[in-house]
Amino acid sequence: MLTAKEQRLLDALDDAAPDDVEIVTLEIIGAKKSPIIRVYIDTPSSVSFQELSAAQDWIGDLIERIDPFPGAYTLEVSSPGIDRPLRTVEHFERFTGEEVRIRTSKPIDGVRNFKGVLSGVCDAVVSIQGDDDLIEIAIDDIARANVIGKIEF
Repeated sequence: MLTAKEQRLLDALDDAAPDDVEIVTLEIIGAKKSPIIRVYIDTPSSVSFQELSAAQDWIGDLIERIDPFPGAYTLEVSSPGIDRPLRTVEHFERFTGEEVRIRTSKPIDGVRNFKGVLSGVCDAVVSIQGDDDLIEIAIDDIARANVIGKIEF
């Protein structure tokens, strides 16, 4: 799911995060000379502007100490949003029953993109109910997964 550099930064952020802040995931995108580091955080009571601002400070300080890039980079700290990313077994357990979208790192029976209702996770294998059948995907084979957000009027 994550590159080695992303995993190293994520591990450092997980270790440094205050008890009430969850590092949902992070991604490094853009040009290698000046990438964007996006860090998604959550708290038990959702994420306020003040929490994002405070997190921007301590995350920025930590990344500066680690210095993962020789040049400039841009740091973005955000809430996970309506299409919340799923990364860990705990994430998949918490969102059982929700509609999800999963992209695998390699094809499964010729298919890499899956959509369905998250049925559960057992022994690091995620089960989703597709239109026709139950699909099982090892978490290690997932490149990207997220909840499909719903807005009800």
